[in-house]
Amino acid sequence: MNTAVPRVAVTAGEPAGIGPDLIITLAQQSHDCELVVIGDRNLLESRAAQLNLPVELHAYDPQRPGRTSAAGTLSVWHTELAEAAIPGELNPANGPYVLSTLERAGNGCLSGEFAAVLTAPVQKSVICESGTAFSGHTEYFAQLCAAEQPVMLLCAGELRVALLTTHLPLAEVPAQITQDRVKTITRILHDGLVKLFAIDAPRIAVLGLNPHAGESGQLGREEIEHIAPALDTLRSEGLLVTGPLPADSAFTQQSLKEFDAVLAMYHDQGLPVLKHAGFGNAVNVTLGLPIVRTSVDHGTALQLAGTGKADAGSLRAALQMAQEFSLRNQP
Repeated sequence: MNTAVPRVAVTAGEPAGIGPDLIITLAQQSHDCELVVIGDRNLLESRAAQLNLPVELHAYDPQRPGRTSAAGTLSVWHTELAEAAIPGELNPANGPYVLSTLERAGNGCLSGEFAAVLTAPVQKSVICESGTAFSGHTEYFAQLCAAEQPVMLLCAGELRVALLTTHLPLAEVPAQITQDRVKTITRILHDGLVKLFAIDAPRIAVLGLNPHAGESGQLGREEIEHIAPALDTLRSEGLLVTGPLPADSAFTQQSLKEFDAVLAMYHDQGLPVLKHAGFGNAVNVTLGLPIVRTSVDHGTALQLAGTGKADAGSLRAALQMAQEFSLRNQP
């Protein structure tokens, strides 16, 4: 970073959703970094008027030194919508706009212009309907950064849940449970816990795929043929991994005290527990990237857009985590 005050790029997300609302709400407080919103200036002004929240929007100038964001102000890198957004009404014409905000933020992080990127929620279906295949922020930033393997990690207080597979149909998950994938994802999770969370010797619980972790092969053999051998290799490398564990018992309060993170095999094995524990204040972190990226734990909530009822707790927590990680991510 070339500035004394770090800059955090904030992508405005789906324009018909609550992303703009959350950003306007976040701007009501001062911050010891510079928030640089990448989105449509007119959209932000319109949504602020709907919410009856005061905000001054300043054109972002990458040539001047970073400055802290005062309450009621935002720096904006204006990115024009294709068509005016109506709260709650999806419009595929604006899909390319959403992707352009992600590209600008990601490239800014790669160049060192931004210390981190904080993403408001997007609507995957609209981007796909606009003509671009899009499975999520995690995969998009991995491709942009030429990262071989991104890892999705959600955090709610001391509970941290990472995913071996992310946005896949359930029927496709078993084929992805391989020794190589288990080893690669677990190593990335371990390194992220060390580097970003400052945990010197992280303890990782690795779940099984099947009920009762396969019941010694009676309920499936993925644990025997893929997960357990991978964990044996990781333990020989010095990693503190335990498993494969049955998911139902691993998520008990007593069991979680023994671990710094849990690696789940698929999206809905791990995230329902995480969101039950901290929905609205949890943070989504992408590991395995050369940049810092955090996000909210929820979707676009179209029905709440423009109503003033959206809770900015998760975005606020994601910003705090992005700032902490950016300091630890310095070369």
